[in-house]
Amino acid sequence: MNGPISVTDYFALCLADPEHGYYQAREPFGRHGDFITAPEISQLFGEMVGIFMVHAWQRHGSPDNVRLVEIGPGRGTMMTDMLRVIKRIAPPLFEGLHVHLVETSERLRGAQRVTLEAYSTKISWHASFDDVPDGFTLIAANELFDAIPIRQFIKFQSAFRERMVGLDADDELAFTTGVATLDPAILPTPITNIPDRTIFEFAPARQAVMQAMCERLRETGGSALIIDYGHMVTGFGDTLQAVRDHDYDPPLAHPGEADLTSHVDFEDLAKVALSAGIHLNGGLRQGEFLYGLGLSERASVLARDKDHAEQRLIAAAVDRLAGEGAGKMGELFKVIAVSSPALNLMPFRPVD
Repeated sequence: MNGPISVTDYFALCLADPEHGYYQAREPFGRHGDFITAPEISQLFGEMVGIFMVHAWQRHGSPDNVRLVEIGPGRGTMMTDMLRVIKRIAPPLFEGLHVHLVETSERLRGAQRVTLEAYSTKISWHASFDDVPDGFTLIAANELFDAIPIRQFIKFQSAFRERMVGLDADDELAFTTGVATLDPAILPTPITNIPDRTIFEFAPARQAVMQAMCERLRETGGSALIIDYGHMVTGFGDTLQAVRDHDYDPPLAHPGEADLTSHVDFEDLAKVALSAGIHLNGGLRQGEFLYGLGLSERASVLARDKDHAEQRLIAAAVDRLAGEGAGKMGELFKVIAVSSPALNLMPFRPVD
């Protein structure tokens, strides 16, 4: 490959290159990986998502033959916790559902098979969401959109030009600029009010995934739950970041050896859903969402009859998942849900 490449191409190569991509070659999850996702912190997270799915299914009229889809299911931990609670509180849903896991990494599929062995007769794997068979669909997407590549544009004088990745004088990776520009109509603020070198992130690939989800729900009926870290209002700023060994790493320092992500623009996803004619429930901070579904009550049950040390661990997990304050997941992570036909879903505030 000659010359600089776009941030979106760099992002995609780092994560998904068949030989050297991060998700193909590394173990990203858990204490021995590079980061810990919410389902790995405590079973409580997946249980709350399972409760939400039962509620959505009931609001849809308790249909038969449900497709329960998770896109980017990690090691299968969240799905295991979801299925356990669904089986316990909604046996008819459990009996009538088939699980569809959308996963491109063969190595992660292997981990999912081990984790979900008890439910193996219910599970199918797909390389693409388009391959999931038609029918009433419930979708879970936790930390999916942050791993879908973004484009970055940087303000120079009267235009935003695409940010690229190339080589500097020492043959080290460095950011540079290309010739592609951005339509000013996409910006949330008139271009004349924006200082030079301001970065704007634009994510057509994320819009395409959201569009595909919404079209599926419009055709077959169902709901999708989206949880990720990001912001509820479109804005400016460089959110491209790498995580390696549970610590932040410069995004260009270890391509293919660090997880590369950026913050999710939930306002942008909401616009896609509304333009597709899908009902939007949202948005909540993750803490509000989990507490609204009964996190405190479930944690109390889980802690009952446990020794003091284990009770402390459960309380710490609740705080880590739902605590609100600077840097805490309960505030950093946001949640929206979309439905077709239009349904108001708990714990979201009703929309007229």
